Amino acid sequence: MNSFIKLARNPLKFRLFLLFRLPSAYFAGVRIKSISEEKCVVTVPYKWFSKNPFRSTYFACLAMAAEMSTGALALASVYKRSPSVSMLVTEMNGEYYKKATGITSFICRDGIALRDAVEEAISANGDNIITVQTAGTNEAGEIVAVFNFTWSFKVRRK
Repeated sequence: MNSFIKLARNPLKFRLFLLFRLPSAYFAGVRIKSISEEKCVVTVPYKWFSKNPFRSTYFACLAMAAEMSTGALALASVYKRSPSVSMLVTEMNGEYYKKATGITSFICRDGIALRDAVEEAISANGDNIITVQTAGTNEAGEIVAVFNFTWSFKVRRK
C-alpha cells in the first residue's frame, strides 16, 4: 500500500498518470491533496473546463473527484498485489446540497475498510464488494455533495 501512496504523493508522476490514464480529470484540475492508509482528500476547482452554464462546477466533475477519493484508496489496496486483484465501480449515487463555486474537497475516510475488503477477497480466493462514502465540502466547510460508491474486488485467476 505504501508504494502506491508514495507514487500518488509525487505531483509530477501523478499528473502524468492523470494525463495519460484519466485526461478529463487532468484537464478538469482534479488533484489528490493528501492520501494516507486511512483517508484520501481530492480537490476539484471551479474553472473553465469544469464549469456548467449555471456558474458552478459541473456535476460530472464533482463525481469524478468523488470517485477518485475512494478509488485512490482502493487502488492503494490492490496495487502490485499477489495474487492480482481487479477493481470496478458497480454502483454510484450522489446527493447535491449546494452549488460548487470554488474548490470542492472530497474526503473519503474508508481506507481501512477498503483494505479489509480486498484482504477478504484474497483470503476467499474470490470476490468481495463494499460501499464507501465520500463527502465534498467547499472552502467554508459546508457540504456540497455526498457520494456512495460500491466497489467490487475480484481475485484474478491465472
